[in-house]
Amino acid sequence: MTAGDVIRVLVVDDEPLIAEAHRAYTEKVAGFEVAGVALTAREAMSLLRAEPIDLVLLDLNLPDKHGLEIARALRAAGSGTDVLAVTSNRDIATIRSAVALGVTHYLLKPFTFAAFRDKLDRYAQYRRQVAGSLEVAAQHEVDRVFATLRGAPAADTLPKGLDPRTFDLILTALRAAEPAGLSAAEVGVRTGTSRVTARRYLEHLAESGRVIRSPRYGGPGRPEVEYRPASAGTHRP
Repeated sequence: MTAGDVIRVLVVDDEPLIAEAHRAYTEKVAGFEVAGVALTAREAMSLLRAEPIDLVLLDLNLPDKHGLEIARALRAAGSGTDVLAVTSNRDIATIRSAVALGVTHYLLKPFTFAAFRDKLDRYAQYRRQVAGSLEVAAQHEVDRVFATLRGAPAADTLPKGLDPRTFDLILTALRAAEPAGLSAAEVGVRTGTSRVTARRYLEHLAESGRVIRSPRYGGPGRPEVEYRPASAGTHRP
C-alpha cells in the first residue's frame, strides 16, 4: 500500500459529470484519495505512468480505446495496480474478459453510493488482510481473502436466526457513528433492539471481518467492547 496506508485512486470515465461524481463518492470513503481523473484511455495511461496508483475505477466504454485494454496493459507491464470496472456494459464476454484480466470488482451503472462504498470497503479490507504477508498458513486464510474481495455481502449469508433487516440497521448505525465506535448497548438504543440482540449481530460482523472490536477504557470495572466498521481502522488478524 502507498505511504500512509491511503489507497490512491484513478477515476477513468469519458463523461465529465460522471467522473466528478465518482471522484466525490471516492473521497467520501475513509482511507481513499483520488490521485487523478482521466476522460480517455490515453489520459489514463499517462497518469498511471506518472503517479503511484493503487486502484483504477475504470469505465469500459472510452472514446479512444476499450477500457479493458488499460487493464491488459497493466498486466503486461507486471503492474500491481488493481482495477474496479465501473460500467454499464452487461455483455457476458466482456465480464469474462474482465475476470481473466484480474479485475477485482465489476460494478454496473447506475448504482447507489451504498453499493459503491461496499466495493471500496471490501477492497480496503482485502488489502489490509494481505499487507505485509508473504504467504498464508492454511486454506481458511486463502478462503477468507477471496471471500472478502469477491464474496456475497454478509447480509446474504447470515446464520440462522439473524434477520437481514436488523443486520442492515445495525451496520447503518455503526457507519453513521464513524469514526467513533459503539458498544452493544449503544447500538441497541440506536436500532431499537436489546443489548443482547445487538451483540449477536455485532459478533457475527466481527467474525466475518466487517467490523473491528476494540476495548473502551475509562469507566469502572472491565473495559467495554466497542465496534466500528473495518474501513474505519486497522483490521485485526
